Amino acid sequence: SVAGVLVCLLEYPRSKRQKGSTMERCGQKYLTAVVKVFGPLTRNYYIRAILHAALAVPAGFLLSTILGTVCLGIASGIYLLAAVRGEEWRPIEQKPRELRQIGGDTIRQPPSNPPPRPPADARKKQPAEVGG
Repeated sequence: SVAGVLVCLLEYPRSKRQKGSTMERCGQKYLTAVVKVFGPLTRNYYIRAILHAALAVPAGFLLSTILGTVCLGIASGIYLLAAVRGEEWRPIEQKPRELRQIGGDTIRQPPSNPPPRPPADARKKQPAEVGG
């Protein structure tokens, strides 16, 4: 059960994607700080692959934990593949408030003209045609 807690604490914080944006999980910033403290021990995917494989070995001796063993083995393989491709865990840094605003500085004032609408005659005819 201690191993399960360790895996959950290690896996909960998402890594920053190389391209695009990454949504941070609820409460992730607290666990990100913990993962950052351990530095390369938790950032390196080779180490994570070895850790998951090592945790899978004792779980494989009981029939009731076979499913967990399989999951840890698959996770170990995925981490090994990611490590071979040169990936590593990177924390999601908070962007300044100004950059997170939608549109940024491109929209300074709301539009002064109302949106185009059909003439009043066309608006009155539409309900009559639908009902008739």
